[in-house]
Amino acid sequence: QDYTWEDHGFSLINRLYPDVGQLLDEKFQVVYNLTYNTIAMHCGVDTSMLRRAIWNYVHCVFGIRYDDYDYGEVNQLLERNLKIYIKTVACYPEKTTKQIYTKFWRHFKHSEKVHINLLLLEARMQAALLYALRAVTRYMT
Repeated sequence: QDYTWEDHGFSLINRLYPDVGQLLDEKFQVVYNLTYNTIAMHCGVDTSMLRRAIWNYVHCVFGIRYDDYDYGEVNQLLERNLKIYIKTVACYPEKTTKQIYTKFWRHFKHSEKVHINLLLLEARMQAALLYALRAVTRYMT
């Protein structure tokens, strides 16, 4: 809550490496906004709440929490097997197995599961950047 990408990380990285902040921000936004507006067999679905829950759950796993987000959404939208998968891939990628992959969202397309992977890996990268950039900020002040 005290150090966010939008308020702090983006501007610092742009100051240190001009244009890199913009490139990273575009990369995060492309993955975050990627959707077919479908879930399994349902078309025309607004998946923004689900994508936000996944992104914020990954940040939460790494100790980053936002005061303006209702974490009750995470428990409502992410089934237990999906949370296990996300935590395993984000924290212990070497322990990821096909069994863990097949346990969540059994009726969903592989492309939807790939999107989950893209979301969680980009959220993980942003979380790591936030920790690194916060350390740089503290060093500079």
